[in-house]
Amino acid sequence: MPEIQAFRGIRYNLGQVGSLGDVVAPPYDVIGPELQDALYQKHPCNVVRLILNKQEPTDDEQNNRYTRAKQFLKTWLSEGLLFAEGEAALYVYHQQFESLGRTYTRRGFMARMRLSRFGEGQVFPHEETMSGPKIDRLMLTAVCRANLSQVFGLYPDPQGEVDRLLDEAIDGMTPLEAVDHLGVMHRLWVVNDVKTISAVSSAIGPQPLFIADGHHRYETACNYRDQIHDSGALRPEHPANYVLMQFVAMEDPGLVVLPTHRLLRGVPAMTSAELVARLGDCFTTRVAGQGADAAPNVWEDIETCDDQAALGLFTQADRQWLIAELTDAGRAKMAEVAAEHGPEWQGLGVAVLHRLVIDSLLGQHDLPKPTYVHRVDEVVAGLHSGEYPMAALVMPATVEHIRDISIHGERMPAKSTYFYPKLLSGLVINSLE
Repeated sequence: MPEIQAFRGIRYNLGQVGSLGDVVAPPYDVIGPELQDALYQKHPCNVVRLILNKQEPTDDEQNNRYTRAKQFLKTWLSEGLLFAEGEAALYVYHQQFESLGRTYTRRGFMARMRLSRFGEGQVFPHEETMSGPKIDRLMLTAVCRANLSQVFGLYPDPQGEVDRLLDEAIDGMTPLEAVDHLGVMHRLWVVNDVKTISAVSSAIGPQPLFIADGHHRYETACNYRDQIHDSGALRPEHPANYVLMQFVAMEDPGLVVLPTHRLLRGVPAMTSAELVARLGDCFTTRVAGQGADAAPNVWEDIETCDDQAALGLFTQADRQWLIAELTDAGRAKMAEVAAEHGPEWQGLGVAVLHRLVIDSLLGQHDLPKPTYVHRVDEVVAGLHSGEYPMAALVMPATVEHIRDISIHGERMPAKSTYFYPKLLSGLVINSLE
């Protein structure tokens, strides 16, 4: 495990801003225009003004979304709306939420972690990144000189030792609480006991860390560190050597990975019979329902298959659902068309869909980006719009897939995982000055 440290986090002064729930926000990459407007209106100090400041028509090099974020951060600190912790601390962070009719609590803690490039240490990614978001986040980091949001990391702890240490530390302490726009309860405890901090660091030990969410933010932190190094200012303990990280045990019962279904654009219109012919002997297929509204029953059927590569495919031309299950011939074809990847990657449902079905069997390359949704009712709504000629229900990758694929130096296709719920921004900020 890379080196972790307690740090003096920057937090909201609730005596000045009021409710914590009014000033926090989900990560920037899940904030659409409507939610951005709502967060702007919710409180004049909502962290959205830092992590996703609005673009203005008059923006230029001197006055833009990044410089405004910096000015807000500076002003809020000078006016006491934000404050720096008096002592270095770990921040225990729990999220209580409902999913599929069950209540879960995901438990973890925030610390700062020494950076190492992917492939050079014990930090492993599982998804590809894109240049655009990294440039955007680097601009924000360089101007504000702070980690405004945490990266989400998973570490192995089969005995639950770290959670036990932290449970003892927060026993009897009253947490800070915030409820987000989805009804998720977020709780935060500040732990500055030196013995506990030392014990947590030792308990994690020389274990690997797997990035669950925030790949762009992690790579951005490495890029910012390199900028400081190139300027000649990077001493060994410079804050830019570290990144704000949320640590969650891979065995935590509150880890919920939602599926990411695909509403596909640009695919030629075809009937289910035509699709079956294109799939050939790579899949066994069966009709599973008629009309978009049959999606919930189709998804329930897929889940009972207990097969990562089972796909639910909808053809708008005849409004029919198929369930397609990979055959031995399909596995052999997948091994051929994805020979550069290992068997774990080749068996992923999203990999089978994109590499085997769309790229190879349908011969469709460079399609427009799909609409990604996580709930079946969102699939139904999308299909009722008539905008999409095809849809695919896909099983989610698991934590075990992340570990097995990442440890072999591979990355999953885009949008293979969606850890629910998202971590809140604004609970703790890590200064890089």
